[in-house]
Amino acid sequence: MNLQPIYQNKLYGLDNYFLDFVKLYQNKRLPNKILLSGEKGLGKSTLAHHLINYALSKNEKFNYDVGKFEINLENKSYKLTINGSNPNVNLIDTFFEKKTIDIVQIRGLISKLNKSSFNNNDRFIIIDNIENLNVNSINALLKILEEPPSHTFFILINNDRFVMPTLKSRCINYKIFLNYNNVIDVTNKLLDDDVFNHINKDLLNYYSTPGKIIRLISFFESNSYDLKKYNLKDFLKLIIKDSLYKKNLDIKNILFEYVELFFRKNISNIKINPFDSYNYFIKKISDTKKFNLDEESLFMEFEYKILNG
Repeated sequence: MNLQPIYQNKLYGLDNYFLDFVKLYQNKRLPNKILLSGEKGLGKSTLAHHLINYALSKNEKFNYDVGKFEINLENKSYKLTINGSNPNVNLIDTFFEKKTIDIVQIRGLISKLNKSSFNNNDRFIIIDNIENLNVNSINALLKILEEPPSHTFFILINNDRFVMPTLKSRCINYKIFLNYNNVIDVTNKLLDDDVFNHINKDLLNYYSTPGKIIRLISFFESNSYDLKKYNLKDFLKLIIKDSLYKKNLDIKNILFEYVELFFRKNISNIKINPFDSYNYFIKKISDTKKFNLDEESLFMEFEYKILNG
């Protein structure tokens, strides 16, 4: 299943957010600098693409279907966007082989925006994973955000990570949230099946989002693992023992979260100073992410001291 937001022509679970933005746009009150914040996998980027397609396809033959929250695959704006040739849509994200959004990408964006538009439509810029902007990129972006070109809208996507106050203060921040029941409902629609036909309930928690769950299921099913058979403890042992976190970045990030989940669910059963152990490993996880340290020693220590302790 392709979960790239640009290909998601149906919007699930975020109907109210979408309708609020549509109303603002219709009344010419949509902020030109929007920050969408929330856990990764909620559909923030998909929401942005749907809003943009609504705006750009209004006068097209196959325009956006607001009643069904659905992009018509035949509309011109959609076809141009997925081909990367829509002059009114600019997408900025981390290159696959890099860890940051560098200044060259932002300078390229600024250069495009300084050129006259090919038509009279509004222009939209999505900057995804803005937590990956480096200092130079942020400084360059701040200049264009302070005085954006007319009829230009910036939509910044943040996955509940730290955002520099200078950047955040220039945007209207919208917190995107789905409760547990919403998450299960959206996941079922994406799977076109009951999620619990694919995964043990013990592996889901309030960090879970539809995107994370789908990626988790897809990875393990493609590697011939049956996630219905694994409770949380056995699942953690499996990932660490088979070094699966080295094969997939999503799995590594999920493993970080599941270490914390294990403590919350099993704090009374942990034998060695459970609260001290919790604080120790949470700090070690934070340091590993912050300083890009080797995670193997962290996971092996967790397995030895906690899972097998």
